[in-house]
Amino acid sequence: MAKLEKDGHLDEFDRKILTLLSKDGRMPVTDLAKNLGLSKSPCAVRLKRLINDGFILGFKAILNPVKLDLNHVAFVEVKLNDTKESALQAFNEAVAGVPEIEQCHMIAGAFDYLLKVRTKDIENYRQVLGESISGLPHVASSSTYVSMESVKDGVS
Repeated sequence: MAKLEKDGHLDEFDRKILTLLSKDGRMPVTDLAKNLGLSKSPCAVRLKRLINDGFILGFKAILNPVKLDLNHVAFVEVKLNDTKESALQAFNEAVAGVPEIEQCHMIAGAFDYLLKVRTKDIENYRQVLGESISGLPHVASSSTYVSMESVKDGVS
C-alpha cells in the first residue's frame, strides 16, 4: 500500500493524483492510473487513502452562476461590535444560514470578516444586505465592494 514519505509529505504519485483531480474531479480511476503509469488497483488504493487521510475533502459540481441568474458578486467587509469568542461563534453560526453568502473569512486587519455574496442583481443584494447581513449577530457596520468582473476564480 502507498504510504506517506518518511518526512510526512506526499510522494510524487500522490501529488499527481491531487493535481489531476483538482482539474477534473470526475476523472475515472482508470484514467488516473493511465496518467500515473500505474495499474488501476494501486491507484484506487492511493485515492482511497488520500480521501481517508483528509487530503481530498470531497467532490462537487461547480455550478454556472450565469445560467442560474446569479451574476452579481459583492465583497462585504464586516465589523463586529464584540469580538469575544462567544460573539464570533454566534456570527459564524448565523452566516451558515444565509445562502447568498458564498464565502466568509475571518480577517486580521481593520475589519473582522470578509464575505463573498452572490445575488441576482444589485436590488437583490441590497435586500440581502438589509435583511440578512445587517441582522447577523454583533454586526456594527459593513462596507460593500461590487465586483465588475472575475478575472481568476479558481474554476478551471
